[in-house]
Amino acid sequence: MSSKMSAGSQLENANPVIFQRSVERLLTASEEDEDVHDAIDDREIFDLIRSINDPEHPLSLEELNVVEQVRVKVNDAESTVGVEFTPTIPHCSMATLIGLSIKVKLLRSLPDRFKIDVHITPGTHASEEAVNKQLADKERVAAALENSSLLEVVNQCLSTRSI
Repeated sequence: MSSKMSAGSQLENANPVIFQRSVERLLTASEEDEDVHDAIDDREIFDLIRSINDPEHPLSLEELNVVEQVRVKVNDAESTVGVEFTPTIPHCSMATLIGLSIKVKLLRSLPDRFKIDVHITPGTHASEEAVNKQLADKERVAAALENSSLLEVVNQCLSTRSI
């Protein structure tokens, strides 16, 4: 049982399918050169979110196939980032928390010029419209992050896990 769950609670998806992690991307010399403009791309965003911890399982969102590089869209020139995520089950009660964790990671990591859109992959969750509406509402996201216990859970999802 995960240390993040209270005693007596049941896992919604007790035996999730675990996917192979993709290899780490090697940085090029021009990417490390601070004087060279380096456009942010899909892979860079995927690298930021792939290791976010699932709130229920001791696995990353990448390992559960909740996030995939093909579902990340970046337009550096227009300063937009779009991420679709796929909950492991259609009635996942953690979907809003997962989306919030992805959004917070990107808000903390990207320059302020970026508009960040995080939403559920269409057709993969029973409450996708409600979850997407919450994630798109700046005031609701800000209010959620003012809740200290919720912020603590988000920070646990974003913390680096020892492998």
